[in-house]
Amino acid sequence: MGLRTVCLSSGGLDSTTALAGCVERGDMVHSLTFDYGQRHRRELEAAERIAAHYGVDHRVIAVDLRQVGGSSLTADQPVPEDRPLTEIVASIPNTYVPFRNSIFLALATAVAEVVEAESIVLGINHLDYSGYPDCRPEYLEAFQQVIRLGSRAGVEGRSPRLEAPLVHLDKGEIVREALRLGVPLGLTWSCYHGRALACGRCDSCLLRLKGFAEAGTVDPLPYEPLPARAEGSRQ
Repeated sequence: MGLRTVCLSSGGLDSTTALAGCVERGDMVHSLTFDYGQRHRRELEAAERIAAHYGVDHRVIAVDLRQVGGSSLTADQPVPEDRPLTEIVASIPNTYVPFRNSIFLALATAVAEVVEAESIVLGINHLDYSGYPDCRPEYLEAFQQVIRLGSRAGVEGRSPRLEAPLVHLDKGEIVREALRLGVPLGLTWSCYHGRALACGRCDSCLLRLKGFAEAGTVDPLPYEPLPARAEGSRQ
């Protein structure tokens, strides 16, 4: 028998793989997606399709982080493109949304208290990622303490456990795990743009493509043709 679990779902590769792992262990999954004023709705649509695919409860919470700004995902700033992978993993780009995971986890904790969930699962990883400070194991440990101290469930000794099953995996390992779990990869969306085809040039696309190349397989998502100057960055 699995756990009652709140699983944060962005519609992307990582969160969907984490959700599939919850389904595999028999959890009663409450899929939770945030409409936070992001650049497009493709990921919201992807998260809805994925929840339907797995037949799990799905809810969307709106929190307008455009009122905060400070990120190319919530404000009128260009998204970085064609960056070398060494640069992607070495710095915090302008796609970082200020304090986003803490805001999301606070809301996820509230939902977990209401549905009496034993676990909160998120698909973050800190090996192949864009330098976000809220994707690190030490961050999760600190937020677990916040839940223990700042929630009724925590004070009563039934604090939901934060789980990040992919946190120590690189993108190639995540793709291999997704394939093992039978994740419908063609339903996921990782691109920071919301166009008809994935761009293949933003940090998220480049890391995703790196994972598929390392796993020795082809990404089922269709991509825009690359301009000549970017040829060779896509596997």
